[in-house]
Amino acid sequence: MKQKLELLAPAGDFSMLAAAVNAGADAVYFGLKEFSMRANAGNFTIKDLDEIEEMCKSKRVKRYLTLNTIIYNSELKKLEEIIKKVKGKIDAIICWDFAVISLCKKYQIPFFVSTQASVSNIESAKFYKNLGAKRIILARELNLKQIKEISKIIDIETFCHGAMCVAVSGRCFTSQFLFNKSANRGECLHPCRRSYTVKDDEGNELKIENSKIFSAKDLCTLPFIEKMKNAGIKSFKIEGRNRDARYVDAVVRIYRKAIDKKLSKKEITEGMKELERIYNKGYSSGFFLKMPTADDFAKIEHSASQEKKHFVGKITHYFDNVGVAAIKLVSELNVGDKIVVIGKTTGIIHSEINSIQINKKSVVKGKKGEEAGIKLPKVRKNDEVYIIQKR
Repeated sequence: MKQKLELLAPAGDFSMLAAAVNAGADAVYFGLKEFSMRANAGNFTIKDLDEIEEMCKSKRVKRYLTLNTIIYNSELKKLEEIIKKVKGKIDAIICWDFAVISLCKKYQIPFFVSTQASVSNIESAKFYKNLGAKRIILARELNLKQIKEISKIIDIETFCHGAMCVAVSGRCFTSQFLFNKSANRGECLHPCRRSYTVKDDEGNELKIENSKIFSAKDLCTLPFIEKMKNAGIKSFKIEGRNRDARYVDAVVRIYRKAIDKKLSKKEITEGMKELERIYNKGYSSGFFLKMPTADDFAKIEHSASQEKKHFVGKITHYFDNVGVAAIKLVSELNVGDKIVVIGKTTGIIHSEINSIQINKKSVVKGKKGEEAGIKLPKVRKNDEVYIIQKR
């Protein structure tokens, strides 16, 4: 019987978590306020773990906690306190520092070896397996043939979509040198995405054709997902804890379909069109099929997405009996606008404005400062409302 493949989604906050669960993720990975490689994400506290479990258990979604930064001596006591408290509230810890591994073994918590360990060969895989690892997230520099060989040793988790660092598996120091914000402590400010000019010792400057020389395109494996499925990979991981619920919803839905069945060329094309509408820096196949070339570097600093979301207001009340939400507008809202509603419990809801009521009168436009009533599926107070606009 063929083993079910896992789709693993990022959760940087509760709205992303809800979006991942509702879109069909088999598992989610998330960080706490401490020791997370995405310190700029919303992240969670230990007190949130019960609520996370409640959101995940109805659909049997597994929960993986990331404790994958560099750990210093002064933090060992705090680290052990965290690991003691999370026992029984998560399914595994993603880590690579031997201090974390040692504590996982001490408290009998399953652990996966993070991509930060840069495991790229069979002997390293055997070492971590003998140490007690249940899974390895491989170095991102490997091709599919190499992955298949290592997958015979231990269960393998591999990134299938999302941002890539120019340092690939990490250990970049650019942000640390420039801003004293260490990427290896989850604080990267992404200076690699900026434009750069080459300058020699005599002061001569040359702006090269693609000045984004350190900015890698995002990874996207959808066009060759069948090859990925045949490479022995057990878990397909989506990068993106610093993104949003709209990104998680779209990527999980598309890869869920691709993992569960063989897509037609038309379905792959449609999936790519949808992926191009959300945040991306252009797409690359990474190292899976070939060594990256100049074509695998982005040509823009920010997103290449075809659409963007614009905040228009918050839900102030939801009338269950009529299915109408009241929105306090901070920006204009028009009949015909496409919107998304994002919230902690709601996750994400897509809708189109068919009618607007202001003071119980139908209008075609709601203005800043007004409270507008619109028909929506179940949403909640303080959920955020965004218009989806073409770039």
